[in-house]
Amino acid sequence: MERNNLYPLFLKVKNLDILIVGGGYVAEEKLTFLLKSSPDAKVTMLSPMYRKGTLEVARKGNVNLIKDYYNINYLDRKHIVIATTDNPEVNIQVYQDCRAQSKLVNVADNPPYCDFYMGGIVTKGNVKVAISTNGKSPTTAKRLRQFFEDVIPENIDDLVRNLNKYIKTIKGDFEHKVETLNEFTKGLVEKI
Repeated sequence: MERNNLYPLFLKVKNLDILIVGGGYVAEEKLTFLLKSSPDAKVTMLSPMYRKGTLEVARKGNVNLIKDYYNINYLDRKHIVIATTDNPEVNIQVYQDCRAQSKLVNVADNPPYCDFYMGGIVTKGNVKVAISTNGKSPTTAKRLRQFFEDVIPENIDDLVRNLNKYIKTIKGDFEHKVETLNEFTKGLVEKI
């Protein structure tokens, strides 16, 4: 059986500079996904043209639009790059340039040219669940996201805040605190 060896991270993207190369439908989809999960993300988009829908999504966030063709200089001071053009040669060039500069890169719909995938995400207050299918089935990730959005209660954030307060009242070392919290929360899974 194949195994998903990806390591999940939750990035503070407001502290990172993200470049999306492209302005079409796929760029719009990636930007929508990014801003939905992280509305404070700092994004630059680079394309000689932008779809009307892409421009509308860009207005909702901290997005700098540049009308130009890709060249390596646009990678300067970028941490994460997402290539979404309809030109495979440009996308592969972006990938190669990013790898040469040790920048994280995702070439949309081309898993061999991805350092990361943008999976399904469910957010309920402070609780965030990320779903990955190892780049094999975005539709499955979407369906799992919908399932978890329905199953995780809206008031889960109240539980998180209350447990955070409760943790501060527990006396003892770290191991004791973990045991106490495990005992206190073991019924949580049954309630969800």
